[in-house]
Amino acid sequence: MTGADIRQGFLEFFRGHDHLIVPSARIVPESDPSLMFTNAGMVPFKNCFLGAEKPRAPRIADVQKCLRISGKHNDLEDVGRDVYHQTFFEMLGNWSFGDYYKPEAIEWAWDLLTKVWQLDKSRLYATVFETDDEAEKLWPKVTDLPASRVLRFGAKDNFWEMGETGPCGPCSEIHYDRGEGMCDLPAGHTCGVNSGCARYMEIWNLVFIQNNREPDGRLSDLPAKHVDTGMGLERVTAVLQGTNGNYDTDLLRGMIAVAEDRAGKRYSGGMSDADVAFRVIADHGRAVAVMIADGLLPSNEGRGYVLRRLLRRAARQGRVLGLTDPFLGAVTERVCEVLGAGYPELKEQSARISAAVTAEEERFGETLEKGLGLLEDEVAKLRRANTPTLPGEVAFKLYDTYGFPLDLTQDILRNEKMSVDQAGFDTAMEAQRTRAREGARFVTATAGAFAELTSRFAGDRVERADSRVVAIAAGSEARDEAREGDEVEIVTEETPFYGESGGQTGDTGTITLPGGGLIEIVDTQKPRPDLIVHRGRVVKGGVARGDLVTLAIDARRREAIRLNHSATHLLHAALRNQVGKHVRQAGSLVTAERLRFDFTQDARLSEERLAALEDEVNDHIRQNLEVSVAEMSFDDALKAGALAFFGDKYGDRVRVLRMGDYSVELCGGTHVARTGDIGILKLRGESAVGAGVRRMEALTGEGALDAVRKRERELRQIAELLHGTEEDAPAKIEKLLAAQKDLERRLAESQAKLVSGASRDLLDGVREVNGVKVLATQVEQVDAKVLRELADKLRDRMQSGVVVLGGSDGEKVTLLAAVTKDLVKRVNAGNLIKEIAPIVGGAGGGRPDFAQAGGKDPSKLAQALERVHALIPA
Repeated sequence: MTGADIRQGFLEFFRGHDHLIVPSARIVPESDPSLMFTNAGMVPFKNCFLGAEKPRAPRIADVQKCLRISGKHNDLEDVGRDVYHQTFFEMLGNWSFGDYYKPEAIEWAWDLLTKVWQLDKSRLYATVFETDDEAEKLWPKVTDLPASRVLRFGAKDNFWEMGETGPCGPCSEIHYDRGEGMCDLPAGHTCGVNSGCARYMEIWNLVFIQNNREPDGRLSDLPAKHVDTGMGLERVTAVLQGTNGNYDTDLLRGMIAVAEDRAGKRYSGGMSDADVAFRVIADHGRAVAVMIADGLLPSNEGRGYVLRRLLRRAARQGRVLGLTDPFLGAVTERVCEVLGAGYPELKEQSARISAAVTAEEERFGETLEKGLGLLEDEVAKLRRANTPTLPGEVAFKLYDTYGFPLDLTQDILRNEKMSVDQAGFDTAMEAQRTRAREGARFVTATAGAFAELTSRFAGDRVERADSRVVAIAAGSEARDEAREGDEVEIVTEETPFYGESGGQTGDTGTITLPGGGLIEIVDTQKPRPDLIVHRGRVVKGGVARGDLVTLAIDARRREAIRLNHSATHLLHAALRNQVGKHVRQAGSLVTAERLRFDFTQDARLSEERLAALEDEVNDHIRQNLEVSVAEMSFDDALKAGALAFFGDKYGDRVRVLRMGDYSVELCGGTHVARTGDIGILKLRGESAVGAGVRRMEALTGEGALDAVRKRERELRQIAELLHGTEEDAPAKIEKLLAAQKDLERRLAESQAKLVSGASRDLLDGVREVNGVKVLATQVEQVDAKVLRELADKLRDRMQSGVVVLGGSDGEKVTLLAAVTKDLVKRVNAGNLIKEIAPIVGGAGGGRPDFAQAGGKDPSKLAQALERVHALIPA
């Protein structure tokens, strides 16, 4: 069986047990700001377990993309050092939301492993939590596993928790005995389940979720009992294929093969530096491909920084194999081939992923060798000083100047039995550390004040509504009332205000209070699908929980947002028609003033293509297509051909936005009634955001009209300055530029003659100091280029000597020093400049043969030039 067969076989087995099969969620959690990445199969269902969200079905099965590289579950440092740890892995899972429980979960797991996949029953063991009598009795009751192979363990091994807080519960793990020869610990070790060696491998974890870990550490009971199982596809594939480890399965071996072909070396499955490198490249190649397919790009902050770290660690491992040219793009192409059957988005975006990876690898390659050279020099110094710790400021320099993430430096040093001064690095990193943290835009709802609340959106066409205040907060602190001058966050039962989501900015407006009071609403957020929070300031009167208030949006602003949002959908459709079906939305911003649309595309779009896009969108605006919204199940929407927008979280019921037969997408935003309402779309520019992603900005309606009028005014002003008409302005400008170019040519010729003549005259001022010919003289101020040419001519004519020139325009000073090659070991131009520049109130530097500086005190120029003679060594 291939890994793809095992993945599909798992899903078909549980489909046969009435489970709804759902696609993997994105690697970026869509509804849990406490996590950087989806690190377990249950993450997308966390709110279902908490009772805050209704599951799409009582029984679900899926294969979830997971990444363990941050927080409590972080396998990064172990990757490559054994044959089964990975940062990215696929989690096979079956779920029960208040439906079946322990008996069915145990029985079905046993049936799949022993009857369908036909694993040797005599090699299987089960573990249970030390107080879970029920599970211990069920194993021999509902399966033919002997009671002697059902073992009890404590919380460390058999109580599952996703994080510091959240759903959790006792678990029952299934372990497989791989045989005596698989033990990887020294002689004298006693093999056994959970003994720490590789002989007994955990392959499936059946979690019985019945508790919630509170922030204070207490366990509380959940409203219902659930089942959450997780089986790593790579591990069970290794067992079923009989391989030495995960990296010898077909799920990972193909990526290693690409690196083998490029390096001309072979992977042996051992623990050599080369074998470790092969495994790191295979794992990180899979992780970065999945991350980019899910919308991430390398950057210096948040998740993008984690992606960059993985890329650069893999690139550095390539050097271990002797690979100096970019190779990771080819690795990710193989990833997309291998994983494409399970995740179609990888196949669709293979070229974009490869381009993004290659671009990042090329950028890092430019500094990698220099950084490695610096680190090697520092390691040599540490050895000579018999010191095992690299100073923190050196590690920071590697990060700041050469792009070495700290863990990359630590990896390299680990092989040298050395470490980094972490405290020193942290001190040096203080200013930049915040850039690598993921910032929380809006945390009130998860901080406690509004955790249990819900609110309803009154609808796209509702501009004013009466409702009751259900909560008030300042920061994360709940309050019963607020008074004039307070900055507050308000939740009402129902609201006409649209909360920021799906790229559309939140509404602004007012809330009128009892007795004539007023709150100005400056922003509206939607921290959860069922919660809308108004942010503003009480400008008059006061408000208390329970008050009946009147909410009114800024209708003119909402209408402008409406036009821009609908135009975004038209632009998306036009891009797919004009550029190709590979185009996918990679982000958007919709405000009252403009729209911004990021999309997957490698090459810049030509002016002709941009014009065609603009024409197609405006054609469909003029067609005045009807815009309709229908609510249906998520699955039915996808079957109807609806496109899902990047970054949105979709529940079981979704809104499908249709613009005639031209555009069909999932969207919860506000939109026009007919496309003709948009009026006009005017593109404002197209640019690169990162490798494989382009950005378009556009205006609609009054905004577009204002932009056109502004351009007309500017063109009229240009025509008036040229004493002509708007029509002949381009020709007149072209004529002026030609004349300017001719003048610049003549000026350059005149200055060249000046330099040639001046060089002959200035040589009369040469003095001999300690056997060295020195010319330190003031010249008329000319531009820097001419001054450099003059210095070069003088140096050439002297054949051996030192030239220092100083010029001034009355306010600023320019100093240049040039030294012939035969004297650079004796007289350093950079050092000369550094000595004399402070005299004129300046600073500078340069190479040993040429340097320059600027200054602010022309009155001291003669003094600075005279000082040169005293600096010539004997």
